[in-house]
Amino acid sequence: MRASMLIIAGLCTACLSACVSAPPPSPAFHAALNQPYRLDAGDRVRVTVFEQESLTNTYSVDKAGYLALPLIGSVPARGKTTEAIQTAIAASLRDGYLRDPDVSVQVEQYRPFFVMGEVTTGGQYSYVPGMTAQNAVAIAGGFTSRADHRTVDITRQVNGQVITGRVLISDPVLPGDTVTIHERLF
Repeated sequence: MRASMLIIAGLCTACLSACVSAPPPSPAFHAALNQPYRLDAGDRVRVTVFEQESLTNTYSVDKAGYLALPLIGSVPARGKTTEAIQTAIAASLRDGYLRDPDVSVQVEQYRPFFVMGEVTTGGQYSYVPGMTAQNAVAIAGGFTSRADHRTVDITRQVNGQVITGRVLISDPVLPGDTVTIHERLF
């Protein structure tokens, strides 16, 4: 009798602990949404050097985090904003190449995001500004029949650290994020 009561108590505890939601993400997790966009490998930027058509082009941030431009060579881009890249390119061009370069840098294509777990077709997808986790699930073919439709885990890099937070399906997704859809319990 006592053994069966312990088993029942253990099962109830396990069921109740599964119903408790994960702790909310850290403040830094959501603060990343309000910070200027920082470039990383996989981003493509349009560099315009006014009145210099041979320097104006689209460049990709390589795996090492650099942009390779004519004349000036490699420009560190990982973790920098487009404004910081503009300043760096203009300074390099000013150093022996152009008198007063006017440079503009804009993100042309963001690095991809990833969806995995209880979706029809997990994988890597192109990022679109303003995307939510629900949009990401739709792009991945929708939920499977076993999926939890309320919350998702989003893993993102914030200030050089990888952080995972359980958020509502309506939360924003950033380039490079990994969205994980979990299986529901019932």
